[in-house]
Amino acid sequence: MALILPESDKKPHLMMEAQQPASGSRRAAAMLVVMVGLPATGKTLLAKKLANYLNWTGQKTKVFRVSDYRRKHVELYSHDLFRCNNSEAAELRKKSAMEAMDDARNYLLQGGQLAILDGTNCDRSTRTQVTDTFTRQHQIRVLFIECVCDDEDLLESNTKEILKHSSDYKEMNLEKAVEDFRLKMEHYLEVYQTMSAKREPQASFIRLVNAGETVTARGLDSPLDARILGCVPLFNPTAKTLYFSRHGESEYNMLGRIGGDADLSPRGRLYAQALARYFTDKARVPGLRVCVSEKKRTQQTASGLPAPYEILPALNELDAGVCEGLTYEEMQEKYPQEFAWRDRDKLRYRYPWGESYVDICRRLEPVLLELERTTNVLVVAHQAVLRCMLGYFLNKDPEELPYLNVPLHTVIKLTLEGFTYRMETMRLNVECVDTYRKQPRNCSDVRTADDALKTVPKHYDTLKFLTSPLIEQH
Repeated sequence: MALILPESDKKPHLMMEAQQPASGSRRAAAMLVVMVGLPATGKTLLAKKLANYLNWTGQKTKVFRVSDYRRKHVELYSHDLFRCNNSEAAELRKKSAMEAMDDARNYLLQGGQLAILDGTNCDRSTRTQVTDTFTRQHQIRVLFIECVCDDEDLLESNTKEILKHSSDYKEMNLEKAVEDFRLKMEHYLEVYQTMSAKREPQASFIRLVNAGETVTARGLDSPLDARILGCVPLFNPTAKTLYFSRHGESEYNMLGRIGGDADLSPRGRLYAQALARYFTDKARVPGLRVCVSEKKRTQQTASGLPAPYEILPALNELDAGVCEGLTYEEMQEKYPQEFAWRDRDKLRYRYPWGESYVDICRRLEPVLLELERTTNVLVVAHQAVLRCMLGYFLNKDPEELPYLNVPLHTVIKLTLEGFTYRMETMRLNVECVDTYRKQPRNCSDVRTADDALKTVPKHYDTLKFLTSPLIEQH
């Protein structure tokens, strides 16, 4: 990726501390991101992924797709809607764009932090109207992101995704859809005007060529601009498949203990062998990349895989602080109030001298951005970490993260289809304990121990049975 600033600019417009909004000013802090570009350049996927990422990092963000508003007014789709001389259709498309702009404006004025207007916005008069409406009338900052694509292979790939997943083409056969899309592109090419620092001197914009192969930036002047500039080239629109697995069952899993750095149990070692066979004989993923945490149990699980593993400290399990190595029963006995606080707000609860789920989300951010730009990766990590990672890619509400079910001895596969990921789970045939714990109904500080421990999963009291025929489960 190359970062290029226009020659007319004497210095980068990336001034991290310039023009900060006044404290408590909602309108000054709000921003509208406007997508610009021809069809099949990756605009919508970029808009969706940018919104997902910004929401993940705490920026309240929503996408407003002009095409969704247009479909409310048009029952039968055809490329004729985009002919330059079709005045009736032009008015309808203008009306749809205004409805999307109105909803985006209301969202920002009512507390949203960032709205993304997803459309072609391919002529300067349209972009000027957007700027006038938001910046001059409502003091809402506008940043344009233009997507340009002249790579034939990438265009073909993007077009196939559109024809496969867009509701505009669901009633058409493939041959007719291909021709319709070609004509639609011709109509847009007649009116398309690329972003220009010379002709739009007041506009702040980022231009991505071929999904980030080259990036041009102009007029960026805030930390949020810099964050957007840093991440948008990583959202690759090409096909992507990601794999996730918890480590094999550990000795601490069997004993119901939290955290630690325990070895795999005998069944966990069997799972490591089964996982290696899965990726050697069944999945056969080309160019497989494997990422693990610093903990022994993830590295032992990945040791037989047909690819070397990389150790990423950001993948370490949630640090339970003073509760590391305790069972839930011991935590209830020693720290009953802490146990109740955690049950009440598991997302934000931070163990004394430890971490919360929110802390995990923050340290995972660079790993998630790395995964956004690559494919065929297997992440072998821990329950809390994988909950956060899956929550990001599946666009889950943050409150859902601590209760996503990520079972042991299961391979999870995410495949990007259109704008969303399809999840598949493959349970490998190796027995293990169940570590999933539902939120108890009673989260009071003065609840009884029985109430607190009602949803604690079953586990073993001792590992002696590993060398004995007697198994006694708690």
